[in-house]
Amino acid sequence: MLEYNTQREKLVLPEYGRNVQQMVDYCMTIADREERTRCAYAIVDIMSNLFSNQKDVDDFNKMLWNQLAIMSDFKLDIDYPCEVIKPENLHSKPEAVPYRLTPIRFRHYGKILEKLIGIASDMPEGEEREQLVMMLAAHMKKLMLAVNKDGVDDEKIFKDLAFYSNGKINLDANVCHLPDFKDLTQTNNGNKKKKRK
Repeated sequence: MLEYNTQREKLVLPEYGRNVQQMVDYCMTIADREERTRCAYAIVDIMSNLFSNQKDVDDFNKMLWNQLAIMSDFKLDIDYPCEVIKPENLHSKPEAVPYRLTPIRFRHYGKILEKLIGIASDMPEGEEREQLVMMLAAHMKKLMLAVNKDGVDDEKIFKDLAFYSNGKINLDANVCHLPDFKDLTQTNNGNKKKKRK
């Protein structure tokens, strides 16, 4: 009767395959320590040949000895050429990265746009500020179109811009006009493959 892999013991490191695992299991049964150590070196050579494309990786050799220790469930008693990982460090979680979460008023605009509007609102009056404000407003319209495919009024964008800048940037929809990005969204939708009926 055939023996399926699903019926066999689960491999600790499946990337090395069952043959390498069986070599490690056999190595642990060798009574003589010197002979066992020689066998372990031979297994590590085989493991390095299986992943010869990774030989340029830093500490490649140490990684192989760590993996040998893991496959033997840390029971292989040999003279390791380097310090191997301890069982308690195997599943240790990395320290949490401290993220400073700040609320975003309108998620579709994002945090960076909020900061840019703050910079623009603190700039002195002039042509440079006007150009930056118009670029930001046009970008806001593009972002708004990503969540609202039906179209966006310039007036809504100007209202959001005034809100973000605490009233420092006030654009009049009768005087200022933003580019129309509706054609852009229609061409993107037109590129999608039609579903077969």
